[in-house]
Amino acid sequence: MRRRAFFGAIFAGLGSAAPQPPKPQAGLIPTRTLGKTGVQLTLIGMGGARFHLLPFDEGKALVRRAYELGINYFDMARSYFNGRAEEVYGAVIPAFRQQVFLTTKTGKRTRQEAEAELDLSLKLMRTDYVDLWQLHGVNQQDDLARILAPGGALEALVAAKKAGKCRFVGFTGHADPHLNLEMLRSYPHFDTLLMPLHVADTAYLSFEKLALPAAVQAGIGRLGMKIFGNAFLLRAFSVRECLSYTLTLPVHAVTLGFTTTGQLEDDVRIAQSFLPRPAAEMDALRARAASDRFDVIHGPALEYWKRKLP
Repeated sequence: MRRRAFFGAIFAGLGSAAPQPPKPQAGLIPTRTLGKTGVQLTLIGMGGARFHLLPFDEGKALVRRAYELGINYFDMARSYFNGRAEEVYGAVIPAFRQQVFLTTKTGKRTRQEAEAELDLSLKLMRTDYVDLWQLHGVNQQDDLARILAPGGALEALVAAKKAGKCRFVGFTGHADPHLNLEMLRSYPHFDTLLMPLHVADTAYLSFEKLALPAAVQAGIGRLGMKIFGNAFLLRAFSVRECLSYTLTLPVHAVTLGFTTTGQLEDDVRIAQSFLPRPAAEMDALRARAASDRFDVIHGPALEYWKRKLP
């Protein structure tokens, strides 16, 4: 789903009458230290999951513009756009590879398959290494069992880090925070965790309440995704409310799925002017998201990516 596309279409005819916001200045995005890695990441990063929604050359232009504006965190996965998303990065990022934090992910569960995916990812993105390689979508108990088994994908991550094919290793999970907790307990050397964190999360099977505190305690890098609830939250919350809510949490950076230059520049402006929200405002936003009286869907109707409770 194109974030903000529906809303932009409604008001498209009014654009010429409205004053245009100033172009954001480059290089003013605040940074945070990513866990124990020592790496300084910009608060917002470019997510690679939506390149299938726009022409290849437009995707390349967005990557260039994100870098020009000072974003240094570029998120990717082997599965995005049936593999073509990595080609978008590969067409642009080599020109400034040493200035950015480049990631990718593998959905494979055996060492052999994961290693083959990493080699292909490196080839398509035209780089010798990624800064962060992650186990993608650890969403079921079977995923965890296969990853941790002898010959499982975790062995591929450990070997890749030792060989210099990745600097850091992590995992992602968006279906059940209890699985995130099991992963953290099972292997204490992960460098990062990428999880959904948004204004409506605490209403149902909450990553903010369960997985985030555990990641804080472990001292690892905390990365947020699904900030806008795959656009559903924009029915009832502004982009600024959604983004500032998550950035007020103890996260280091968030991935964003912009598909237009306007969306990218909006997000950069918000990040540049970000101030943490007071606790009372955070509570009020959560209450709005959980209220049946407010025009917002929540729980499993919104978070279709989460496990359905019996």
